[in-house]
Amino acid sequence: MSRFSQPDPELGHRLSRRGMLGVAAGATAAALLGAAAPANAGNATAATGGATPATASGTKGRGRPVLPPGRLGIQLYSLRDKVSTLGFGPVFAELERYGYDEVEFAGYTQGSAGPITLAQLKRLTRNHGLNPIGSHVGYYSDDPNAYTFAQNLTKVLDDAQALGLKHIGTASGPFRYGSTVDAWKRAAEDFNTYGAAARARGMKFYQHNHSEEFSFASDNPKVRLYDILLKETDPDLVHLEMDIYWAYVGQFRFSKRPDGTPAPFEPLNYVLRQPDRYPLFHVKDGESDPSNPYGYNMTDVGDGDIDYQRFISAVTRLRGHRMAHHWQAEHDNPAESFTFARRSSAHLHSLREKC
Repeated sequence: MSRFSQPDPELGHRLSRRGMLGVAAGATAAALLGAAAPANAGNATAATGGATPATASGTKGRGRPVLPPGRLGIQLYSLRDKVSTLGFGPVFAELERYGYDEVEFAGYTQGSAGPITLAQLKRLTRNHGLNPIGSHVGYYSDDPNAYTFAQNLTKVLDDAQALGLKHIGTASGPFRYGSTVDAWKRAAEDFNTYGAAARARGMKFYQHNHSEEFSFASDNPKVRLYDILLKETDPDLVHLEMDIYWAYVGQFRFSKRPDGTPAPFEPLNYVLRQPDRYPLFHVKDGESDPSNPYGYNMTDVGDGDIDYQRFISAVTRLRGHRMAHHWQAEHDNPAESFTFARRSSAHLHSLREKC
């Protein structure tokens, strides 16, 4: 199983994702992504060479599939090695075979695979039955020309609107002004601004968490930073993409305040209290390891200890929420990215609700 190879894997993830986004910062509009047609939920059989993902994974059950039809996506950051060497077309073809319905972008170029126009990429997604559900863009930068919300909001939204995206967000934490209560209130004001601008164009702005969002304000250790974000952002303007793995890492790291007093929380409860705020999820897995300062070793989905049968069922059983959410598989550094994508799809398709 994959294990963290960096002293600070969370920081490494942020920097490597930022580097990928940096490639997009200087790209012209012709190199941006295209929108896709509605998702095709009928590709699951091809993903396993004739068997449905449920039987291919060896998991059987009589209950309703936990995963709603047409709602399985993948964060293309997990496949960045394949996109940069093969291009989007071959990657989309594999994802279609594996039974994916949606894709979420993190960077808009193909790297060494060569340039691609918006029209070409739009055609590719449509031809492979993939719906581009969202995209990650940087929050802010010291470079005034950076492709970020803070520096180039209009262009970011122009591009997303041209692609037909329904969601446009950031994987950056709200640490722009620091980690005090007031600093996060300022960041929340920024997010409200971006959310209002996105909403005016028919899109939802969202923020994707890592574990540090669940830490405590530096000037008030009784206050969890994530709670400030929820309280100070307008729920009609700012949405959340819970990265479930990093949320459970946060639970491991920050269930006690700096003075050692208990401060337990359950990531799922955040969602159940405000399910409309969470249109998107990142589904990644981890093997529990208390000796790891992060509490888990990241794995392919299905190889770890996060109970996705329980988590996804709890959300999709809420009245009116069966089809209201999108589930994006991800692994920050998979040993083999196509293998990760195939196995993760098979596992998630195999899950059945308990009778």
